Amino acid sequence: MSDNSTPRSLEYRLGWGLSALAIAFLLLDATMKLLALPVVLQASAAIGFEGAPMARTLGVILLLCTILYALPHTAFLGVVLLTAFLGGSVAAKLRVGAPLFTNVLFGVYVGVILWGGLYLRDPMLRALLLPRTRETAAGRR
Repeated sequence: MSDNSTPRSLEYRLGWGLSALAIAFLLLDATMKLLALPVVLQASAAIGFEGAPMARTLGVILLLCTILYALPHTAFLGVVLLTAFLGGSVAAKLRVGAPLFTNVLFGVYVGVILWGGLYLRDPMLRALLLPRTRETAAGRR
């Protein structure tokens, strides 16, 4: 059985699998925004973000944040920025009364996948977030 901190561990592979799923979705979303596709312009207008320049600006921001998340050395910064971006999406959709579980919370679902993927692929993040027992806390003194 391999050590959980090795690149070949199950956690690491699952983490990259989840991350790849989220990255692929976010790259597709950013590309659609950059191209200012009619479906994007219609959906954006429905929540108060009108026009191709706004869609393209959001596409650039999303693309840059996704690239930061995809790179191991900047993944933590990327996930924090993507969480903020998705939070704006949740707030905008909540403001206009979009359906809660399908539209409003979609950004939360993506955020959970992003954080879950990073948690599984980054042993330092796991060590930071795992609750410590008395034995492990005493051993670190």
